[in-house]
Amino acid sequence: MLVKNKYVGKTKEEAIQNAIENLQELEENLIIKLKEEQKGGLFKSSKVEIEVIEKRDVVKYIKDFIITTLKNAGYTVNVEVKTKEEVPTYTIFSDNDSLLIGKNGKNLNALSLIVKENIIKEIGEPYKFVIDVNDYKEKNDQRIERLARKLAREVKLTKDEVKLDPMNSYERRIIHN
Repeated sequence: MLVKNKYVGKTKEEAIQNAIENLQELEENLIIKLKEEQKGGLFKSSKVEIEVIEKRDVVKYIKDFIITTLKNAGYTVNVEVKTKEEVPTYTIFSDNDSLLIGKNGKNLNALSLIVKENIIKEIGEPYKFVIDVNDYKEKNDQRIERLARKLAREVKLTKDEVKLDPMNSYERRIIHN
């Protein structure tokens, strides 16, 4: 379970400032959700309640969730977390990488989907992260980039159209970039 702290203030900014001071954390390291807002009346002051989750807690929660899920599926795994451009990458090392990856990465994509849905359920909004098994995605991305460059050179020389095999949206984005 993620720790969700509640803070109250007369305005949303005041509530956020209370959270920043209490947690001694920068605002960009927090996930802030508005829980309740009461307008002030003639004899009543306004009140805003927010819910705050620290991003480092989310990163740890995802790591623990991956380890628990794979342990329950019968795998012995070690998970390493690296953050690149504020997006955590979870690299899984296992004794059976090929089963975790699956054909064309299907099992890896399924695991990512399970984790993504669990995070949305926990924090109420999407959270960007990457799950990789023994650098499979990184190597696959490099392979796709090499293919794109090779085909671009070929098209430039021959002026003939080239058709590629069907790809998922992530692979198409790499090709277009």
